[in-house]
Amino acid sequence: MTSAPAKKILAIQYSQTGQLAAVMDALLAPLAACPNITVHREILRHAPGREYPCPWPFWTFMDTFPETVAADPPPLAPLTLDPDSDFDLVILGYPVWFLSPPPAITAFLRGDTARKLLRNRPVVTVTACRNMWLMAQEKVKELLRDTGARHCDHIALTDQGNALATFITTPRWLLTGRKNALWLLPPAGVPAQDIAACSRFGRALLDALAHDTERAPATPPLLAGLRACTVDTRLIISEHMGIRSFRVWAKILRACGRPGAPLRRAALFACTAFLLVMIATFVPLSMAAQALLRLFLRAKFNRLKHRYEQPSGSGAERLAIFSNANP
Repeated sequence: MTSAPAKKILAIQYSQTGQLAAVMDALLAPLAACPNITVHREILRHAPGREYPCPWPFWTFMDTFPETVAADPPPLAPLTLDPDSDFDLVILGYPVWFLSPPPAITAFLRGDTARKLLRNRPVVTVTACRNMWLMAQEKVKELLRDTGARHCDHIALTDQGNALATFITTPRWLLTGRKNALWLLPPAGVPAQDIAACSRFGRALLDALAHDTERAPATPPLLAGLRACTVDTRLIISEHMGIRSFRVWAKILRACGRPGAPLRRAALFACTAFLLVMIATFVPLSMAAQALLRLFLRAKFNRLKHRYEQPSGSGAERLAIFSNANP
């Protein structure tokens, strides 16, 4: 790699809790250690006075829901880079809020700077979340297409623990800042070993850059065979139903006024009660019904799984090459 031409990477991220930042640290470490690669890391922040708290007050958290789902974000603080800068590869990292990309990512991708930076550039997306990332990633892919970017890979990391456990551990982390194990429940968040293992993606990108693979007119997946993203077929229908319900509620809540308005606060109370009842009653019944559906529609669910796992896929044929390599 020492004789190869120099390459420039732009790493853009938004991380409220710090988890996504840790994922990016692990992924970028092999690249940053290479003398022929320059990594510019851009941390997205909202404009002063428009930042989001961490941990969240409960009603502030819920009051963020309508604009997040409606993709109506507050403005960003100015970026630190020249929008006319030229990069060989872009890595975009984000968490998932309400089955949607967080406002900072939406604001960036809809801006003129993103169109300049990402047009005709290969982009790797990275997400870390509780367990549902499909609908957020579909929105990000749509926004990337609008910028003219070439989306070549996606990495998806999810929390430890089953869906029922994370219904408790994740909100507890977001609302109190505590992510340690609780009773018989695992700690909140993506396991530390999964985060550390993201270095394999950095090593694979290093190899691809050394061979100029990212320069191909139709950039192939650079992270295929590394188990970059695995779709849980048990959650596909839940995601589709969830985002439709969220969009309806987002319209109702936005019709009740701006954040903090008294009528909107009353509607938020009704929305929260509805969601809690749905989680306690409809979700378990829905999961059971989906299990029966998968028995009869296995081929269709497998096609959906394959579709949502693109472009990187869930194959593991190259894991031995890059997981055990030296950084």
